[in-house]
Amino acid sequence: MSYFQHSSAIVDEGAQIGENSRIWHFVHVCSGARIGEGVSLGQNVFVGNKVVIGDHCKVQNNVSVYDNVTLEDGVFCGPSMVFTNVYNPRSLIERKDQYRATLVKKGATLGANSTIVCGVTIGEYAFIGAGAVINKDVPAFALMVGVPARQIGWMSEFGEQLQLPVEGHDELTCPNTGIRYVLCGNSLNKVDAYK
Repeated sequence: MSYFQHSSAIVDEGAQIGENSRIWHFVHVCSGARIGEGVSLGQNVFVGNKVVIGDHCKVQNNVSVYDNVTLEDGVFCGPSMVFTNVYNPRSLIERKDQYRATLVKKGATLGANSTIVCGVTIGEYAFIGAGAVINKDVPAFALMVGVPARQIGWMSEFGEQLQLPVEGHDELTCPNTGIRYVLCGNSLNKVDAYK
């Protein structure tokens, strides 16, 4: 075995788990799951059959990653955040044929206790604040807070809030790395390579 599995964790036969991943207490990984390298699954995490988790993701305690959720590389799922996969669930009506796909792109952060309503795409390096409810697509680098979530700014790839530029300028700079970003309408594009 090229990954760590705590003795209380259950990994069903057939699950694919990359090297140097860590599966902690009371985790259950279903047989169809595909998990990349260097992933950390915290205590009491559930990973469904039709789930893809990229390299170097961190899924903190008490998170269930249900079918039809894809996490690209470097995604952070904060403690007790929630994914859904059926938009209008009823206990007495089976809707497994109506699962909606959710895509969380590279480097995004999903804050503690946030909720991601199924069928959305969260852009690269977006930052979802603690307790926010996401019910529509999120642009890359967007900072989202509230219920329902609204965009209140932009975050750098490093995870620092970018100060909005003065009027007439469209360039923002990460206060930690000095990397520059340019606003183009409602999208943010990185100018410099990450150092």
